[in-house]
Formats: sequence, structure tokens, C-alpha cells
Amino acid sequence: MTRNPNMREAILSAAELLFSTRGFNAVSIRDIALEAGANPGSVTYHFKTKDGLLLEIYKRHCGPMNKRRIELLVAARRVRDVEDRLEAIVRAYVQPAFSSSSDLAGGGARFTRLRAVMSAEGNAVVGRIIAEIFDDTTNSFIDAIEESLPQLPRSTIVWRSQFLLGALYYTLVNPERVTRLARGEADGADMAEAIEQIVASTVASLRASDVDHPPSATGVVRRRKENPAS
Repeated sequence: MTRNPNMREAILSAAELLFSTRGFNAVSIRDIALEAGANPGSVTYHFKTKDGLLLEIYKRHCGPMNKRRIELLVAARRVRDVEDRLEAIVRAYVQPAFSSSSDLAGGGARFTRLRAVMSAEGNAVVGRIIAEIFDDTTNSFIDAIEESLPQLPRSTIVWRSQFLLGALYYTLVNPERVTRLARGEADGADMAEAIEQIVASTVASLRASDVDHPPSATGVVRRRKENPAS
């Protein structure tokens, strides 16, 4: 196999391709080396471990996206009207995910698939990397939403933010499903429309009243509506 003069980049690209299609656990350093036209020693020389390689992939893609999100969030928090501010906050989170999905420097469709696969895999290493890369930025958005919706407990905002993340992943990874189910009346690849739909649905979700909580699986009773029939 021909040697690539830019071996570090070749290894990163090969690892990203394999992780996005097979997951983290099923890919070995030897697999990555073979795909990159390298030897396993080159992988460990540049990245030490497979964990270090995955961390570098996340850093190089997510740095620009997180930076842009914070820039937009700072502007959104200056919006005076509370309702408009909430929409601006949500948009500040959503929009960079779509711009980065088509821009390899910020993400790329392949990296979007990788993120979805990594999140679903449940690997402890992946969990630590995701926390390191995203938690600070995500907490900043949760704080901003909490200021706009003081009637909601933070736990509810966290739940609804998690649903937003799922919507982003699925929309970016599988846009053709929208086109198919809409019978041609919508184009799932229309990123501008996707942004508007996700922002609108997320804002509506966040503004909804909090749910009443039955006893949890641990037996702790939170809040339950009175049942007049009981």
C-alpha cells in the first residue's frame, strides 16, 4: 500500500472513517493502520492510544463548532424580549451543528455519523471524551435557558436539551427519511428548513409546563396529581 507523506492526517482520516462505520469498540489500532497505509507503530507514535486518537478527532472538529455556539450565545443573551431571547438561544445551539455538517473543518457529515455512533455505543472512554469536549458549552446553554424559563427545574431543561440533541443527530444523519415520509413535499436535505423546524419544536418543548412526577424506580415520591376517582 502506498505510503502517505502526511501520515498523521491519513491516520486521523482513516480512524474517523472506521469509527463512523464500525463504532469504537470494534476497531483496532491495526485496522486503522491498514486503512491509513501506515504501520501500527505510527499510530501509537502520533496518538499514543486509540483513546487519544478519538480525542484528537473530536477536538479538531468540535473546537470550531463550540466556539461559534458561544459567540452566538453571547449575542442571544443580549436580546431583551424574553420569548425572542429563548428562540435566539436555541438557534445559537442548533445552527452551528448544521453549518459544521457540511464543512469538514467544523464537522462534516462523516463526523456527524461518528458522533451518533459514539453516543449510542455507551463506551466509557467515549463518554469521558464527550464530557470533556461538550459539557462546558452545554452547561452554558442550559444556564441561559434556565434564566429564560425560571419556572422550570434544571432537570427538566436537561431532559428537553437531551431530546434536542437526539433530533439533531437523526436529522443530520438521515435526512432522506424526511423527504420520503413527506412524499416529496419536504426536502430533508434543506438545512435552512431543518434549522427552523428544530428551533420551533424545541422552543415549544421548552415552554411546555413541567410534568407531574409519579414515584421513581427507587421508590422516592416526587409530585403526583390528585386523582378524584381514587
